[in-house]
Amino acid sequence: MLTPSLFKSYSRSKIEMNKLETTLVENLEQFTAFVRARVGNPAIAEDIVQESLLKALKSADQIRKNENSVAWFYKILRNSIIDLYRRNDVKTRALEQLQSEADAALPEEDRRAICKCLDGLIPTLKPEYGALIRQIDLSGEPIDQVAKSLKITVNNLNVRLHRARMQLKQRLEQTCQICSKHGCLDCTCDSD
Repeated sequence: MLTPSLFKSYSRSKIEMNKLETTLVENLEQFTAFVRARVGNPAIAEDIVQESLLKALKSADQIRKNENSVAWFYKILRNSIIDLYRRNDVKTRALEQLQSEADAALPEEDRRAICKCLDGLIPTLKPEYGALIRQIDLSGEPIDQVAKSLKITVNNLNVRLHRARMQLKQRLEQTCQICSKHGCLDCTCDSD
């Protein structure tokens, strides 16, 4: 049964919830700018803000009576950003492990049989891309050491390496055509 005191408590919490929602909506642009400055990607920033808004509304009862709701929400945003970086770090370590296993799985004779076109095509890449292909893919230097020597993050290096590989793939497809589709091992294309 709904007693007057229970109704009063319910009404008060509903009013507080409406105030919280209004405050969050009024500051939405600042929240999004805050996250965007820390993650660098507008789409990811918007996702983080959306997820954080849901967390805030679900845990609105945890806000202390005299606590500033904007400051409270910034704590939620910071924690969400930290969670994102932790998830990315786990992914990066997993990719490095996978790359290292893939490198170890390729026997030395197969490495020597890789398309001879490669040596002629690497100089046609952007110089920094060619250097990455040589250091990481051909020489087998660890990604974290290369990133450290370049004074960039491992994530940044992974993006550059991906772009370098894509550019090399395009060059191989333009030059080698059909054999590039089948692995470029001991190819017979005209690489002159």
